[in-house]
Amino acid sequence: MADEKVKEVKLGRGHRMGPRPKIKNPGKIFARLFSLLFRYYGPQMLLVGVCIVVSVLAGVQGTLFTRTLIDEYITPMTTQPSPDYGPLAGAILRVACFYALGVAASYIQSLTMVFVTQGTLNRLRVMLFKHMESLPIKYFDTHAHGDIMSIYTNDIDTLRQMISQSVPQLLNSAITIVSVLISMILLNIPLTVVTVLMVAIMLFASGMATRASGRNFIAQQKNLGAVNGYIEEMITGQKVVKVFCHEQESMEGFNRLNEALFESAFKAQTFSGFLGPINAQLGNVSYVLCALFGGALALTSDMTAGKTAAFFLALVQLFGVLSVGSLASFLTFNKNFSMPINQISMQFNSIIMALAGADRVFKLMDEEPEKDDGYVTLVDAEIGDGEVREADHHTGRWAWKHYHKAENTTTYVPQEGDITFLGVDFGYTDDKMVLHDIRLHALPGQKIALVGSTGAGKTTITNLINRFYDIQDGKIRYDNINVNKIKKADLRHSLGMVLQDTHLFTGTVRENIRYGKLDATDEEIEAAAKLANADGFIRRLPKGYDTMLTGDGANLSQGQRQLLSIARAAIADPPCLILDEATSSIDTRTEKIVQDGMDKLMRGRTTFVIAHRLSTIRNSDCILVMEQGRIIESGTHEELLALKKKYYQLYTGNKPEEQAG
Repeated sequence: MADEKVKEVKLGRGHRMGPRPKIKNPGKIFARLFSLLFRYYGPQMLLVGVCIVVSVLAGVQGTLFTRTLIDEYITPMTTQPSPDYGPLAGAILRVACFYALGVAASYIQSLTMVFVTQGTLNRLRVMLFKHMESLPIKYFDTHAHGDIMSIYTNDIDTLRQMISQSVPQLLNSAITIVSVLISMILLNIPLTVVTVLMVAIMLFASGMATRASGRNFIAQQKNLGAVNGYIEEMITGQKVVKVFCHEQESMEGFNRLNEALFESAFKAQTFSGFLGPINAQLGNVSYVLCALFGGALALTSDMTAGKTAAFFLALVQLFGVLSVGSLASFLTFNKNFSMPINQISMQFNSIIMALAGADRVFKLMDEEPEKDDGYVTLVDAEIGDGEVREADHHTGRWAWKHYHKAENTTTYVPQEGDITFLGVDFGYTDDKMVLHDIRLHALPGQKIALVGSTGAGKTTITNLINRFYDIQDGKIRYDNINVNKIKKADLRHSLGMVLQDTHLFTGTVRENIRYGKLDATDEEIEAAAKLANADGFIRRLPKGYDTMLTGDGANLSQGQRQLLSIARAAIADPPCLILDEATSSIDTRTEKIVQDGMDKLMRGRTTFVIAHRLSTIRNSDCILVMEQGRIIESGTHEELLALKKKYYQLYTGNKPEEQAG
């Protein structure tokens, strides 16, 4: 049975994956990443380059000096009855100096790259988060939150590996290859040709493995984001999973995604793992061939022509004479030449994975930010004698500051909370409208209730007031000003929202209430809590207002979380309020207590209330009944009951025709 499930999972996963993803314009992504590096850390990157050059050249010079050390010092000393070791000690000291210089340069390079890498990632995360804050709500409604989080963690981490390891290694390898190649040519051209031919074979094998693994590394990053998104979704909805005994189905869904990740990661690592052993063995073959022919040449150089076999004479004519010191240096260069080739091929996979991560990072950064063409702002105002003036302190009154560019004049319109919808049509996509010809007028201080079945468009209307989305047709006016002319930040500052789904941040109770007004005093915070009738339960918490909340307020009940959300809206003291099922999570007894506070909060403010519990909106000035994106009834509670239509049915549970009969 278990095997059948595994097969079933694999079949489902294979069907889901489809073609392997590819990176579009990898060169452009690479260039963009490097432009970011040099923009902020240009001098440090130049220092790293200099250190790499010094380190490589020091190593090459040390290897070349090995020839001098053997041929001019060690070999002659073997024939001397009483050798003088002083010159040899001096030569060894010079070699040690070369290598010490290389070690110092490598140390400086490593320290600098740590600074550059962490600094770049720090800036990148800041840029990502700042840009994310500028994105419209639509982006977060259409992208899995876990997948977005994966960009900040997994994809950023792939960049860390590339910047700190792959890039310096590539530069080091490239300089090493060029300098070693020149040195080998100077020592012996034919043996250099043998080495280069073997390297060509290594490159061919590396290319095949890299192409195979590269596709799977890209798929791995994509599948990793999908797994993270699914896990985040399951953690958030774990209570629902438990209630409906959906554990097995959730596990099967996870298995499908996890198997897809396993397959792509397994193939990526398998092909990547081939590179090291293949190149290492080909490098050993190259070393053996050079040692074989080079050793023959070194032995031939000590023979007389008469004693030399025909084979060695031909070998000398083809390859030339090679000293023991030159052979030792050349064999070291042979290893040094094949090793960076192997390192480059190994780094290609990290680079491909990093480019896949960078592609996702840059796609997020390239998302179109929320546009704001508004120019009307909300200011504190002093109103008296029929004149509106801008105030430099909080007065409790607001005005819309409207600058007229053509006349170069500024006018002030008192903020009253008069909101009008004029023939508004809206759809989340242009081909499917969800609101049709919405017409409503909320007078200042009125309480407007929106009722209707789920999906009727109630929450959508409040989202349009906030301009979370822009309408396709019609107009929305706020105090007779088109909301498109009002700056979004000022528009939203004038609107307080209490949502059905509360969200509390990690911090104290006091800090969570202060989120509605960052400069609020402790007295204002406590006053807002009392207004929302939250002060009593807050003081019973272990540390009162200084109690730390974590995990979205997991240590509070749902009703307590909602009370804090109401207090947060109260301290913001907004001119208008939007209450989206604000009391839905509060029990009936608490609701009566909260309703009194809510009435105080709504007094003098234009308020839009969305409610399924119709008893909470009986005192509304106007109730709008919605169905399939249209307003089908409007009036007071008594007026709508008298109509005996949809609202009557919702309120009484009786069908209109039954009552009529």
